[in-house]
Amino acid sequence: MELNDRKKALLAAIIKQHIKTAIPVGSNLLVGKGGFDLSTATIRNEMMDLEKEGYLTHPHTSAGRIPTEKGYRFFIDNYLDERDLSDKHKIQLQQMLKADNEDSFAVKQVAKEVAVLSNGAVVVGFSPRDIYYTGLTNVFRQPEFAELDVIYNLSEVVDHLDEAVAGIFDDISKDVHILLGKENPFGKQCSTILTKYQRGSVEGLIAILGPMRMNYSHNRALIKYTQELITNL
Repeated sequence: MELNDRKKALLAAIIKQHIKTAIPVGSNLLVGKGGFDLSTATIRNEMMDLEKEGYLTHPHTSAGRIPTEKGYRFFIDNYLDERDLSDKHKIQLQQMLKADNEDSFAVKQVAKEVAVLSNGAVVVGFSPRDIYYTGLTNVFRQPEFAELDVIYNLSEVVDHLDEAVAGIFDDISKDVHILLGKENPFGKQCSTILTKYQRGSVEGLIAILGPMRMNYSHNRALIKYTQELITNL
């Protein structure tokens, strides 16, 4: 079913609010903070329709809704803000570089700061079988990974990061790619924003890994600037 404009706006507002708070979003919150000139009953009905269409779901213990993989994909494809990285964050990344550092060490230093700024993990593929990762504790601290079975599944992914990178290394271009859920080689509970960088004739891969509830606009700007920074080391 094609979503009408009102349902699209409600879905975008729910996802933005959930990304910000990590808690299920209810109709009262949308009336108060979403700016919708609708009754809570109308919003609840619209949310029920969005759930039937697979864009939202709700935890058993809450009346509020959270986005599904389908919901996030719709948001990314239709509502993702194109933004530049802030000057403050650009300076923080630039400060990680030292003139006397070897390229690989400099890239690792930048990756550590990207992990801090994204509150996620960062994976660098210097080649299909030469990888570096940092910031995994940022991911494990996210509320989405509080369940033991989810932690176990993600731990298995960590154990096979080299295989995941090798499997996608040659297929990733210098565009910024956003992979989530079942399409994400790093784990179906996660999202990954990744791209290729080039140093001379050598290509590398850099990715931000986090929950599906990530700040996509910020992290996409972050990965684009990091690509530029590493390319120009």
